[in-house]
Amino acid sequence: MIRVLCKLWVRTSELVDSVLAVVLHRHRPLEHVRRWRHPPVYRPLVDLSTMEERHVIITYRLDRATIQELCTQLEPDLMSAICRPTGIPPQVQVLSVLHFLASGSFQTTVAIASGMSQPMFSNVLSRVLSALLKHMRSYIVFPQVEDLPTVKGDFYALGHIPNIIGAIDGTHVALVPPHRSEQVYRNRKSYHSMNVQMICLADQFISHVNAKFPGSVHDAYILRNSSIPYVMGQLQRHRVWLLGEHLEARQWEWLSGSGDIPTG
Repeated sequence: MIRVLCKLWVRTSELVDSVLAVVLHRHRPLEHVRRWRHPPVYRPLVDLSTMEERHVIITYRLDRATIQELCTQLEPDLMSAICRPTGIPPQVQVLSVLHFLASGSFQTTVAIASGMSQPMFSNVLSRVLSALLKHMRSYIVFPQVEDLPTVKGDFYALGHIPNIIGAIDGTHVALVPPHRSEQVYRNRKSYHSMNVQMICLADQFISHVNAKFPGSVHDAYILRNSSIPYVMGQLQRHRVWLLGEHLEARQWEWLSGSGDIPTG
């Protein structure tokens, strides 16, 4: 009988010790808890040198040499991103944003393609676009007086039209509109957009962009309220013109418009 009681006491003591150990383990101070962290897993980086040139242009809308030049130029602005342990190399940031801009796909799709989370890609998108804007004026430049002979010559060689220094038009860039002003962004084709005024040269280089107006605003109003009327007014003694769609003569007066915004 004594032997049975001793065995029962030993087992009970072991059970109590086990329960007590579990309780103490769950309530021990957090500073003593060792947390195991899994290192971040990144997908293999895109190697442009292994891609066919045609595939590079389809995917990113730029050729390989231009992308590499862009990565080099933006690298100082994007280097801060690789200072953190989970940072993303500048090339991966640039390629991800170029893919997004070229495809128009949602951030989640691009995030899957580049191995980033959606919040991470959102930060990368903002960072790369800000870096691009810093360099914009180095590339988007309206022809100066000394450039006019060359620019006019390029257009004449292209279509035998004299004294042209740019082709102007508007393009609608689709977007998801702000909820409170949804109708302002609805264009005449019944989808939401920004109406972007652009001018390009004969070699398809962009020389002017005005992306300030929603899709419902008419091209003529955007033209009158851009810097182009003033610039062209300064160049009129050189007898140069912009090539564009037909507008009434009064819409081409070199005056800033006033009054209500015309839509259509």
